[in-house]
Amino acid sequence: MISTLTIQNYALIDELEMKPSDKLNIITGETGAGKSIMLGAVGLLIGNRSDSKVLLHEDRKCIVEGSFDIRGYQLEELFAEQEIDYDEDCIIRREISTAGKSRAFVNDTPVTLPFLKALGQRLLDVHSQHESLNLGDKIYQLNVLDAFAAHQTYIDDYKKNYLAFIEHKKAYERLVDMASQSAEDEDYKQYLLNELREANLDGLDQSGSEQALEVLENAEDIKIKLSESHQLLNGEEISVLQSLAEVRHLLSTISTFSDDLKSISDRLESQRLEMDDLSNEIQVQLDKTEFDPEQASRLKDQLDLLYRLQKKHTLQNVDQLVELRDELEANLTLTSNLDKEIEEAKKVMEVAEKDMLETGEILRESRQLSALDLAAEIEKIIHKIGIENGHIELKVHESEPTIRGLDSVEMHFSANKGIPVQELSEVASGGEFSRLIFAIKHLIAGKTAMPTVIFDEIDTGVSGEVALQMVQMMKEMANNHQVIAISHLPQFAAGGDAHYFVYKDNNSDRSVSKIRKLESQDRITEIAKMIGGDDPTNSAYTSAKELLGIS
Repeated sequence: MISTLTIQNYALIDELEMKPSDKLNIITGETGAGKSIMLGAVGLLIGNRSDSKVLLHEDRKCIVEGSFDIRGYQLEELFAEQEIDYDEDCIIRREISTAGKSRAFVNDTPVTLPFLKALGQRLLDVHSQHESLNLGDKIYQLNVLDAFAAHQTYIDDYKKNYLAFIEHKKAYERLVDMASQSAEDEDYKQYLLNELREANLDGLDQSGSEQALEVLENAEDIKIKLSESHQLLNGEEISVLQSLAEVRHLLSTISTFSDDLKSISDRLESQRLEMDDLSNEIQVQLDKTEFDPEQASRLKDQLDLLYRLQKKHTLQNVDQLVELRDELEANLTLTSNLDKEIEEAKKVMEVAEKDMLETGEILRESRQLSALDLAAEIEKIIHKIGIENGHIELKVHESEPTIRGLDSVEMHFSANKGIPVQELSEVASGGEFSRLIFAIKHLIAGKTAMPTVIFDEIDTGVSGEVALQMVQMMKEMANNHQVIAISHLPQFAAGGDAHYFVYKDNNSDRSVSKIRKLESQDRITEIAKMIGGDDPTNSAYTSAKELLGIS
């Protein structure tokens, strides 16, 4: 519940602090004094959107801060998920800069608006005129029924099975789509695979084949050059090797005269031996170099095929072609196994669907039984608060499966005796909407762990005995929840455990809204003014005291 609420520089509020009672709090004040403005500020604490236009002073930032007692509301897991320190005295702060940028903090830790909304939904239930309009929405009506039925276990079981069904359905549909796409591509992929298989790519050395073909295509020229080289090195008329041998002999006869001469002789011998080895290697190459037209044709055909495949698939080498071939083989193998996979996926999906439908039926039965009780309970309340002949019917219809179940709910209403019920959105007036909402809040409050319930002018179209009945019901709600109600009725003001008065202060250059808690005589005076106007009569004062139970 709210321990302290402070608002700075928001709309007409310069600075405001409120420490509401943990029971029933009533806020009153003149029209336009800023009562509903406070709700706008509170909305920032539960994740509503912000705007720089709300700044009272454009050169200062707006700060709205609420201190909440959250003991016993099982919020530890929510805080742990966001790695935020949990404290039973939780402080939520929202800041709006002069540029309109908004920041949110929980226990001084920056948080996102989605988290703030999730936390706010667990701390505050704020009624507004907008929510009265929501009452005509079928999803809202379904949520009301579920809250009243208190069958969260059934909802959780259904949601778990629904999400499992959706997951398995998507997996099945993906396989079906893949099979459909594969069937269209299979023939072409098989053609490409056969073409790559026929190329005999495994172990193929493209670079070596290119070199071998180069040698074969130039065999005659190579043979001539090798033969001439061998003749020069080892020919009968001119022999480089013979000349080297003669020079070596001449040098050997003088090598003993000095180390330098010996070094020259040794080096020449080394070169002679190397030249002799080269001559032998040239002879080997000369002997094995022959033009083989069949081998050349085979290599040329093989390389032409490789070049064509590489160009066709925009690849650079044999390894990439092998990789493509293996990938095609894997895809075609998968395609051949898809029928079996699809059949297995379908079985899993059907089991998940069966589980979903079974838990959905259990949830539906509970909703149908609870719908009768909820309608009866709402009728009891609205009969007490001025809709004496009101009649409610909640109709649970079968619908396509959604995350919410297998049902939709329609609330039908008639305010007058003898008039058939119709869809709520078509027949209820504004005042009737407000009282229906109030009846629902009163019923649901006892079934939820909601710390604080806020009503904004729930007393629309209400007066006299009906107002007293509503106040009594709010006091009952306040036994388990902190209740804050903005009202213009003296009956409400008198029934609160705490009474706050919002007013405009016109003493400075700009009018600002302020709030103060009324005690004793001030409270009597304010209620008397609500009864008799700005200059209340003695009778108004007497009525105020009677409402307050003061003799």
